[in-house]
Amino acid sequence: MRLHKTLLASSLLTAALTFSCNDAQQNANATTTETEAAIAAPNSLKAAFEGEFTIGAALNGRQAMGQDADAIPVITQHFNSLTAENIMKWGPIHPEPDKYNFEPADALVALSEQHGMELIGHTLVWHNQTPDWVFENGKGKPASKAQLLQRMEGHIRTVAGRYKGKVHGWDVVNEALNDDGTLRQSKWLTIAGEEFLEKAYRLANEVDPEAELYYNDYNMWKPAKRDGAIRLVRNLQEKGIRVDGIGMQGHWGLENPSIAQIEESIIAFSKLGKVMITELDIDVLPNPSNRNGADIDATFEFDEQYNVYTNGLPDSVQQKLAQRYADIFALFRKHSDKISRVTFWGVSDANSWLNDWPIKGRTSYPLLFDRNYQPKPALEAVLQPVNKQANAQ
Repeated sequence: MRLHKTLLASSLLTAALTFSCNDAQQNANATTTETEAAIAAPNSLKAAFEGEFTIGAALNGRQAMGQDADAIPVITQHFNSLTAENIMKWGPIHPEPDKYNFEPADALVALSEQHGMELIGHTLVWHNQTPDWVFENGKGKPASKAQLLQRMEGHIRTVAGRYKGKVHGWDVVNEALNDDGTLRQSKWLTIAGEEFLEKAYRLANEVDPEAELYYNDYNMWKPAKRDGAIRLVRNLQEKGIRVDGIGMQGHWGLENPSIAQIEESIIAFSKLGKVMITELDIDVLPNPSNRNGADIDATFEFDEQYNVYTNGLPDSVQQKLAQRYADIFALFRKHSDKISRVTFWGVSDANSWLNDWPIKGRTSYPLLFDRNYQPKPALEAVLQPVNKQANAQ
């Protein structure tokens, strides 16, 4: 009997030790799996969408020149494409006939080269932020067609020429259309006619034949404007003029446009070339007009009823913003074979142009990083589906 008890005790001890070892091995395997999953899961936007499309940010002058120390770590961690928000526009870079201000743009080029990021030039020809002297004859009268086209040629040769081989792509012409798809009655059109469009792209191609050339505009989800952009680009392409793609500005709201409306334009534009989602931000504040988009001339006097979140964004709105970004990026991933780049119009809420448009002095919250460059729930909402996919593999 004593021998039987001893054997039984020995068997139980062996089983317990075996179970304990197996349990420890399972725990170790689980820990290893979790660690591997954590390593595999991307911790940045550029890593999350590697192989699908580049992730860009528009930088202001202080950021480009390294004067905003808090911005640089976020920029280098999350983005692999940079766009000049304002510093390459005609007014800032060429304020007077014989004066150019290259310092901020040169700094942006250096930053992009230092970190191996593609650089997007914005913009060569636009009706806004272009000095009056460009459209005048020096005596307060409108310039002639020949004068205007000559000035455009000099500007493009100088600016695009300086950054030849350093800029990945140019927004050659910006916002030349009305929302109904007709050509905007800008000074470019009224003085030079449609020839300014042809000449701009021909010159950009001649000066830097390796740079991609784009047409960029807002409200491109609207059917009439979408059709107008297709006509504009197709007309140029049929004349043998190179236009490589279309930039769809993403100045959208929490509910509008619908995902279906955005998708229709992505598909339509992809038949002409590359599609870029440019100037992406989501306005969470009430708008004093029913219009959408980014017409910077559409401004209003300050009114507190349109500046409702001065002490922070309520959690309910924060969650709506996160869901909106999640839905939008799910669409982008669905069409990653058509989209080559997604660029946010700014890095943090503090830098957003929406703090001053369409009303100056508002407190806006349109981006993925807050005023202190800290990630918002919207960032996690964008990264989470990618992380789940990485963990499942």
